[in-house]
Amino acid sequence: MADLLMKMPVPYEPKRKNRFIMKFPSDLGIAEWIISSTARPSITINEVEIPFLNTKTFVAGQFQWETIDVTFRDPIAPSSSQALMEWVRLHAESVTGRMGYAAGYKKKVDLFMLDPTGAIVENWELRGTFLTNVNFGDLDYSGDDLADISATLRFDRAILKY
Repeated sequence: MADLLMKMPVPYEPKRKNRFIMKFPSDLGIAEWIISSTARPSITINEVEIPFLNTKTFVAGQFQWETIDVTFRDPIAPSSSQALMEWVRLHAESVTGRMGYAAGYKKKVDLFMLDPTGAIVENWELRGTFLTNVNFGDLDYSGDDLADISATLRFDRAILKY
């Protein structure tokens, strides 16, 4: 047992869930400090079955990056509601019914994990990111909770740069 403990590196520092920054393109007006919670990317790889006689063999099939849920704080200014609604309008305009071009609403989003000093130790680049769901939240006279907005992000690919 003592031998097992000796294999752990002495300067071991784990990544922490509360040390992250999500960076959106500046034209969206979504500041890094507005994000309250999110998740790292996850991937699903289909399995393809190859039957032969009395057995089966499997190989990897198509893969898909899963959506990410993000929770935004909603301060009075700068308004997260307004910034997210402007991004929604690039997808679809509810007043006129017009739809946007993918080149206009798909964005590159970066997710950084930080060390205790604030240096980036993990960098995910989410390419072709767009909104699939935006929930501007509920209101309640009986509570004093902060207003927040939840959104679901879909992206074409995630690249772990380091």
